[in-house]
Amino acid sequence: MTNLQSTAYFLPELLITGFAVLIVLIDVFIGRAGRNRVIWTLSLTAVVVVGVALYVQPVPGEALFYGSLAADPFSRFFKWIFLLATAIIYFISPYTRQLKDTAQNEYYLFLLLVMLGMFLMASALDLIIIYLSIEIVSIGSFVLAGFLKSDRLSNESSLKYVIYGAFSSGIMLYGLTLLFGLAGSTSIFDVQEALANLPQGSELMALVALVMILVGFGYKISMVPFHFWTPDVYQGAPTTITAYLSVAPKAAGFALLLRVLGITFGADPSIPWEEWVPLTGLPFGVLIAVFAALTMTIGNVLAIQQDSVKRMLAYSSVAHAGYMLMAVTLMNAQALQAIMFYLAVYLFMNLGAFVVAIVVHNQFGYDDIDDWKGLGFKIPLIAVPMGIFLFGLTGLPPTAGFIGKVYLFAVLIAAKQFWWLAVVGVLNSVVSLYYYMRILKVMFMDGEPVDKTVSDHPAMTATVLALMVPVLLLGVYWSPLLELIRSSLRIFSPGL
Repeated sequence: MTNLQSTAYFLPELLITGFAVLIVLIDVFIGRAGRNRVIWTLSLTAVVVVGVALYVQPVPGEALFYGSLAADPFSRFFKWIFLLATAIIYFISPYTRQLKDTAQNEYYLFLLLVMLGMFLMASALDLIIIYLSIEIVSIGSFVLAGFLKSDRLSNESSLKYVIYGAFSSGIMLYGLTLLFGLAGSTSIFDVQEALANLPQGSELMALVALVMILVGFGYKISMVPFHFWTPDVYQGAPTTITAYLSVAPKAAGFALLLRVLGITFGADPSIPWEEWVPLTGLPFGVLIAVFAALTMTIGNVLAIQQDSVKRMLAYSSVAHAGYMLMAVTLMNAQALQAIMFYLAVYLFMNLGAFVVAIVVHNQFGYDDIDDWKGLGFKIPLIAVPMGIFLFGLTGLPPTAGFIGKVYLFAVLIAAKQFWWLAVVGVLNSVVSLYYYMRILKVMFMDGEPVDKTVSDHPAMTATVLALMVPVLLLGVYWSPLLELIRSSLRIFSPGL
């Protein structure tokens, strides 16, 4: 599709860019008084307008800009996740005391730019676009992680994020250049064709490229051993940004990983996802299985040792990346469906847990788990939903987290491949029960009843309760979401 024709299907991204430019201009011409409120209103308006454009925009299932980006149901599903996560963060940010004395104009601007980068990540079909989209997300995230300029931990988190980001991006870029060298093209479909026609015995180059690319993708999804930035960045960044990084960029990383690895390292040029198999001679499944087992195990074991709620949730997010990686070992339609379902419910569970952490910090300034004693009595409207979110993250019924994990484990068992990985996943879920239930114990069993309860701003309470609803509802009635995901599994391929 030509550039001019492509703009009709590129409207959400163009709107994000336009609103970002408008925010910059407003920041220049409007005085300091009231500027935060104006820019916040404009940013939230941008999210709403982009959502409307995404809803009404047709999905042709074609490649845009001469094959650089895909306009397909798969990318649109992930864009809705990014949009919803961004809208929630925009909504709660004005009521977060950590941000009270900061000039938030850059904060809202960089959130928009990160969302733009994630939109591009979900649609990327070209090696150059893949790299540029990751960098857009990374650079915006570096700034947001260090947004609390007077906080030493925030500065430290931003610096560590930059160092790890530069290191992983450099290795990934080298892997992408190997693929370009093999194919003589930056199109992932040309790369796939070149890899499929490699002479026998030349698989080592493809394996080296795969490992190097996994460094970059693994950094975005907090995959072991590229997870070291996660606890420090999550602890030092503003809690709203920690919540955002734990959900939206992680989903973008999985969107890119599934599309790029599924196409590039698939044996069939037409990519029939129902029967997907990796390139002959490439230990794709074994490599991903090892990473998945290490990621969930190390994430859970280290989470047990944490006293900080934010650091505990950080290592927990590492473990959840491992659960989703289990299904990547197969990369067939059922595996993609399970991953997309888990990402959708993980959005509500994890964002809900972090919003509760924000409310507790607003009211009491607590971050250590032991300081949460008696919160079930002091602030029950927040503590009870926190229990629901923790049940969901553990994978206990009747929450959406239970259904999500069942689908992930069922993919491995039904395929009769890597069944041992499902066993490791179940054991890790049992381990996670300890540190999640530790918070519940502290909130409801270690405190004393109080005469007067505490309440936060109604907007924060409403957000927590709103996030709790899908965690419970999707635990008993998940078929509409499943149907939406099945209809979103149409991934652009020139052979289809």
